[in-house]
Amino acid sequence: MMNLEAEKLSLIQWLAQVKDEEIIDKIKTLRASTSDWWDQITIEERTEIEEGLAQADRGEVIPHEEVMKKYRKWP
Repeated sequence: MMNLEAEKLSLIQWLAQVKDEEIIDKIKTLRASTSDWWDQITIEERTEIEEGLAQADRGEVIPHEEVMKKYRKWP
């Protein structure tokens, strides 16, 4: 089996020869789908995550056991 660098080089060489626009479009779609999830969420979601992390850094957390006790009674 080829190593990763050889595989990438082989793909680059193949891609340079592709003339089918549909294949190029599929590759572009694949590349776009591998972007960072952070870039895919809303500003509001980012703000909530950042606030949650700040609260955790300040020690403003509820222990897992306490949360489980509270919600265990729900079906």
